[in-house]
Amino acid sequence: MPTEADLFVDEADTVDYWVACYREQIEASRAVVASMELDSLCARTDIIECNVRYVMFHMIQETARHAGHADIIRKSRKGSLPSTIHPC
Repeated sequence: MPTEADLFVDEADTVDYWVACYREQIEASRAVVASMELDSLCARTDIIECNVRYVMFHMIQETARHAGHADIIRKSRKGSLPSTIHPC
């Protein structure tokens, strides 16, 4: 669990730093996935019983969701969103 100090931004928290951290995690994840079959059960079956295929699909969904959130924030900061957002 993060401490309150972990929630503060400091000078080391640059975009380049966090992109590098993200890319390190991508490589670590790729290594794990490459070493397993997609039907392999995950190690923590006491928490959830699922296979690597499920985890990969979930990660694709989460990445897309957060990329969408980031896109909305980026557009709102540039002022490219309409003043009112209409429901779909």
